Amino acid sequence: MKTTYDFIIIGGGSAGSVLAGRLSENPSADVLLLEAGGSDRHPFYHLPAGFAKMTKGIGSWGWETVPQRHMQNKVFRYTQAKVIGGGSAINAQVYTRGNALDYDEWRQMGCTGWGYEDVLPYFRKAEDNASIENRYHGKGGPLGVSDPRAPLPVCEAYFEAAAELGIPRNYDVNGEKQEGVAYYQLTQRNVRRSSAAMAYVAPNRHRENLTVKLGAQVRRIVVENGRATGVELVDGTRLRAESEVLLCSGAIGSPRLLQLSGIGPADELASLGIDVVFDQPEVGSNLQDHLDLYCISELSGPYSYDRYAKPHWAALAGLQYLFGRKGPVASSLFETGGFWYADPEARSPDLQFHLGLGTGIEHGVVSMPQGGITLNSCYLRPRSRGSVRLQSDDPAVAPLIDPNYLQDPLDREMSIRGLKLTQEILSQAPMRKYILAERLPGPDVRTDEDYFDFICTHSKTSHHCAGTCRMGADAGAVVDPTLRFNGIEGLRVVDNSIMPRVISSNTNAAAIMIGEKAADMIRAAHGG
Repeated sequence: MKTTYDFIIIGGGSAGSVLAGRLSENPSADVLLLEAGGSDRHPFYHLPAGFAKMTKGIGSWGWETVPQRHMQNKVFRYTQAKVIGGGSAINAQVYTRGNALDYDEWRQMGCTGWGYEDVLPYFRKAEDNASIENRYHGKGGPLGVSDPRAPLPVCEAYFEAAAELGIPRNYDVNGEKQEGVAYYQLTQRNVRRSSAAMAYVAPNRHRENLTVKLGAQVRRIVVENGRATGVELVDGTRLRAESEVLLCSGAIGSPRLLQLSGIGPADELASLGIDVVFDQPEVGSNLQDHLDLYCISELSGPYSYDRYAKPHWAALAGLQYLFGRKGPVASSLFETGGFWYADPEARSPDLQFHLGLGTGIEHGVVSMPQGGITLNSCYLRPRSRGSVRLQSDDPAVAPLIDPNYLQDPLDREMSIRGLKLTQEILSQAPMRKYILAERLPGPDVRTDEDYFDFICTHSKTSHHCAGTCRMGADAGAVVDPTLRFNGIEGLRVVDNSIMPRVISSNTNAAAIMIGEKAADMIRAAHGG
C-alpha cells in the first residue's frame, strides 16, 4: 500500500474537499484526502429536505456540549458532520457569506490578505450561480448555487409582515447590502444538494494523483524535529507527507486532533498523560458560535410542510419531487430569512432569521401536531468565548465542547431582543391569515427573566462554530495569515477554526472560500 504523498489533507469537509479538488489539478502533486466518516451515497445527503434528518444523528459524531453554566446548565446537541463533504453534506444549504465588514475587521486585526476585496474573488471563483452573475457572483465554478424551488405563500406573508416593521426586502443578501428579509440562495444544483464533496471531489475521483480514503480516522499528526511529516491513523498506519499536512477537521475537530497530537496547552495535555510536542495555549480557545432561539406558531390550515410527515402525504411529496422537482422534498425547509438589527447602532446587521416551513425540524425543537412554522433568530456577533478541550487521550472519547453561551451579558440582552422581534414579525397583520396562535414562547413569557428561563430550555446551536485555531499576526495566534501553524513547519490549518471572529451569517460558504484561498497560497508556496 502506498504510504507517501505530497499533501495529506485531514478531513473531507467543506474546506478539505476544496483543497483535494484544487491541489490535484496539478498532475505532479500527489494528494491524499482522509475522511473519518463514510460516503454520501444515502439519498438524504442529496435531497434538499434531507437536512431535517441530519441534526437527529445521521452522518454526525453524536457529540454534546458540556453543561452551559450561564444557561442553567443546559446541555446542547452539537452536531458535527462525520461524512465526506462535512457540514456541507448535512446542513440546510443556506448560502450566505457574512458581511463585508467582517472580513475588513479580520484585516484590521492583522490578517493581511483577508479583507473583503481580498476574499470576494474566491467566493466568486467557487460559484456556479444559476441566476446571478455580477461583481458579487460568478458562474462556472464547482459549487452549485441557486434560488429555492419550493417556497410557500406564507413566505411572502413573512416578507409583508417584516415590511410592517420597516424591514425591507432584499433580493441578494450576499450583494451590495446584507440587511433585509429574503429568500436565501442555496448550495444546490438542479434541486439537489451541492456539497463541497459533490462539487470538488466526486467529479475528480478519476485523477490518478488524488486518493480518497473514507473511514480513515487520524490518531495524531506526526511531528519530527519541529516539522509535521505525516499522520498516524487509529489502526496504527503511518502515512508520510513530503510537502505539507493540511488540517481541515473543523472548529471542533481540528483543535481536538492537535491536542491528541500533543499540540496545545501544555499543562492540560500533560495532565492527561499526553506527551507535549508543542505548547500552544490558544489551540482550542476562542470558540465562538451563534445561539439559535425560536418562535413557533401553530397554523390555522395546511400552510406549511408539516402535514407531509404523515405517510400518505410523504408518498405524495416523493412523487412531487420525482416528477416535478417541487414540493417539500425540494425544500431545505429554511430557505427564507434575512438580516436585521438588535442594536440599531450596530455597524451592520447583528441578527439573522431563518423561517422554518414546519416545526420539529431539528433535534430538540417542539413540533405542532396540527402544523406550524418556526422563526429562528440568532445574535451574530457574540462576545462570549468558549473552548474545545480533551477529556481523555483516547481518540474514541468525545471532546469537551464548551461554547460558553451567554457568558457576556450583552449576548443575553441582544439574543432576547432578537427573539422578541421574531414574535413581533409573526404577530403582524399579513400573518393573521395563516397563524392560529403563537405557542412558543407564548403569552406566559413576559419579563426578561421569563425569556431567559425560556431560552434555557428552548434554544439550540446555529451550527456556526469557529475560531479555535485563530489566525493572526501576533505571537499568540495559532496560524499566520497564510494559515501556516506558528511554530511547526509543514502544517497548515484550513477551515473555520482559523476565523479570528465568527462571521455574521451561516459559515459554510466561508469555509469553501477559505479552502479556495488556501489552495492558491499552497500552490504559490510550492511552485504549483
